[in-house]
Amino acid sequence: MALAETIQDEAPLGSVSFTLMGQSFMALPEGVLYWPDETTLIVADLHLEKGSSFARKGIFLPPYDSRATLGRLERLITSLQPARIIALGDSFHDIAAANRLGADECTVINRLQQGRDWVWVSGNHDPYPPDALGGRACDELSIGPITFRHEPIQGAKGEIAGHLHPCSKVRGRARSVRRPCFIEDGTRAILPAFGELTGGLNIRNDAFSGLFEQPDTICIHMLGDRQIYSVSPSNCRPDRRG
Repeated sequence: MALAETIQDEAPLGSVSFTLMGQSFMALPEGVLYWPDETTLIVADLHLEKGSSFARKGIFLPPYDSRATLGRLERLITSLQPARIIALGDSFHDIAAANRLGADECTVINRLQQGRDWVWVSGNHDPYPPDALGGRACDELSIGPITFRHEPIQGAKGEIAGHLHPCSKVRGRARSVRRPCFIEDGTRAILPAFGELTGGLNIRNDAFSGLFEQPDTICIHMLGDRQIYSVSPSNCRPDRRG
């Protein structure tokens, strides 16, 4: 059953525009945010080389996650041609992940950086983004009224962050659907994880408590296969326990 049949009374959109501190952003169904006035593409939680990180612990996942993640990112960059890329931390799954990237993956990253301002925001998995891959690293970045950081801070305004891998779950007539989502309230936004093997945390989890001061202003934008679906928080359900 298509997502549109499950989410009742919600109009599907290819992308969703919203305003954050007076700035207009576009949430795209691929799970990235685009800032047209700054020709800037924002992506969170690539978690490159997660597969190889798990393999070192004896947990074997498909070893092609970095290639798949970068392939999807390259298609977006080719289409949008942004002047700036902001990677919101946890771009690498651990501090040694960049050293495990294959030559082809390094070539893709270097190619995508050409002629662009590429910013690696540090995350809890990658507090020291690698110098060898180019771009510039920072703990957070402010452009006008917007601050980009990895982990959302309680009470922050004008913040765009990642880290929490937000997902929302809605129940329709026949079944429930759980998808990554953007969550925003006009003053701050949290992006879904972009990486191929990244999971998601239900927005009803306590980790989101208190981040949005006025719950009635929250908007949820769920990722569909080709479209964004904006849903009311009141329609979002917690995950079943037990």
